[in-house]
Amino acid sequence: MAKKSFVEMLTEIKGIGQAKAEAIVDAGFTSFTALQKASIEDLTAIKGVSETVAKTLIAEAKKQQKSSPKKPSPETAIKETTPPAKKTEEATTVPASSLKAKPTPSDKEDTTGYQVKQKPELTTEQQHALHLRKKIKQRTPTFLREEWFRYKRIPKNWRRPDGISSKMRRNYKYRPNRVRVGYRGPQKVRGLHPSGFEEVLIYTPQDLESLNPKTQAARIGASVGTKKRLAIEKKAKELHIRILNL
Repeated sequence: MAKKSFVEMLTEIKGIGQAKAEAIVDAGFTSFTALQKASIEDLTAIKGVSETVAKTLIAEAKKQQKSSPKKPSPETAIKETTPPAKKTEEATTVPASSLKAKPTPSDKEDTTGYQVKQKPELTTEQQHALHLRKKIKQRTPTFLREEWFRYKRIPKNWRRPDGISSKMRRNYKYRPNRVRVGYRGPQKVRGLHPSGFEEVLIYTPQDLESLNPKTQAARIGASVGTKKRLAIEKKAKELHIRILNL
């Protein structure tokens, strides 16, 4: 179906104009068959197409498919015209070399492109400490500044309570939690990334050479430009070093 003719057919549907019809065709939906197979999420991703319009398009595509007569495929037409061949008594043998083995799932190429992230080499004690630190973090409260709710000018970020009459400083009941040493995690994994790597801030590809890929991971500085960042990523791939902020 030509692009112009399909655009004209789409403009006849309620709620679809010329610009919206051209956007639908440019997105790859060039026939009612493609629209029928599309999901609402695929159609709403197009600029200007709402959920209501997407439902209308799918319903109209199904209606058009039902009304259009089904044409027989070339293979079925040939089968109907050609007479059935006579069965031969002699069995035909096929050479084993011509038979191709079916590809196994392992032989198929990975089309997703996902690669498992590199893991550090940790001792059993470090792994246990990381798991314990995660549990402690889940039950750690959110520390709020004293009387943050009273005035708009006071932010929520934590500040140590001060003042001779401060009830929060004197640990009165029904006051917010204060930052204390008891909330700290295990000392063996203190300062490590949640993955278990030790973070090292880098700014040039040469900084990667001093890293140990088994225990250290790189974090590219915020001031590094795109050109140097690409060079760092290429160098890290060669040295098998994980970059945490990719």
